[in-house]
Amino acid sequence: MSSRVLCNTLLALSLTTTIGIAQAGKPPPYTYSSVGNPAVAPSVSPVQPYPSYVLMGGGPDVDEAFRWMIRQAGIKPGTGGRLVVIRATGDGAYNPYIYYSSAASSTASADIVDGWVGGASLGLTSVETLVVPSIAAANDAFVNTVIGRANAVWIAGGDQSDYIKFWKGQALERTLGTLMRNNVPVGGTSAGLAVLGQFDFAALSGTVTSAQALSNPYNKYMTLDPAPLSTSGGFIASPALASTILDSHVDTRDRLGRLVTFVSRLVANYPGSGSQQFGCTGGVLGNQAARGIGVSVESALLVNWDPVNAHYTGRRVTNPAPASEAAVYFVNLTQGPTLCAAGKPLTVGASSVQIRKLADSGTSINLSDWSAFPIHRSVGVSAGVMSPDPY
Repeated sequence: MSSRVLCNTLLALSLTTTIGIAQAGKPPPYTYSSVGNPAVAPSVSPVQPYPSYVLMGGGPDVDEAFRWMIRQAGIKPGTGGRLVVIRATGDGAYNPYIYYSSAASSTASADIVDGWVGGASLGLTSVETLVVPSIAAANDAFVNTVIGRANAVWIAGGDQSDYIKFWKGQALERTLGTLMRNNVPVGGTSAGLAVLGQFDFAALSGTVTSAQALSNPYNKYMTLDPAPLSTSGGFIASPALASTILDSHVDTRDRLGRLVTFVSRLVANYPGSGSQQFGCTGGVLGNQAARGIGVSVESALLVNWDPVNAHYTGRRVTNPAPASEAAVYFVNLTQGPTLCAAGKPLTVGASSVQIRKLADSGTSINLSDWSAFPIHRSVGVSAGVMSPDPY
């Protein structure tokens, strides 16, 4: 796209100067593009009263989830606002999709076409994308200045191992941490979703299938973050998703089996009756604490703090005519695994895996306490085989 440029003359002087420094003698380590007018200073507060997160499951993006995130940022027509997309690969394709209301580059206040967010009509003055493909880019002053000015941040899909390898422990992570402490809305899809939990499937050795995970919970592809597992040190972990690991593309890629295995790996060893042992070596959570949330394609879970009831809530949204059921799945264990060892298939007692399912957009659930949320399936895992069907 023509907006994919290294220098945008609409940027404030300080940002333009930073680009000049980055380009002295060699190209900058990032790629920057924008639509709208990034030079506008929004009147919306950079600090919001409560946190908001969008957990999107991949596939076609959910337009309404972006609109919700823009509203959660306090952005309204006339306030202005910046939404910044970050990714390690790809381009600025999100910019026009989020900013305009149609393929005609409309910024009208009405008649947003399906497949467009219409951010400008909601009050956005710019959408900016940074491709941050290295540690050097993650520590670049311009990159962190742009992200630090964001009123909302979107983490695109791709490969979450890039985010762990290039962004974790760098200035970019610290900048995101500051935004999250200021309750700036943050969302992600696919790989961008995968890094938003307290624990992450890091994919450092590539992806893993449900069959591979269930047949050997410690196989070489089962790379988790933090490593070794710890209750601290995760990448941009948010209190809203404490004790939780996330997964995407759950329906189309049959990932509930691996999500159950991820959750099992979080459970620390603990004794049962007699000589029986439960849990997994290296686990760090109590049995009742570990959780997993799996989001299907073309669906998003909107997470925010409810100050009236003093808990986090979750609501699922999807597009007007999704190609699949677009459900969100919630996984926890009532009893830790009875066999969880390297080279051995996972075993979890019959009915010990509780799966809840959210497949409508009219229900708001208590994410802090799942107890009032009906159980969809109670399943077990015997020698690496889950039954009954968890979906």
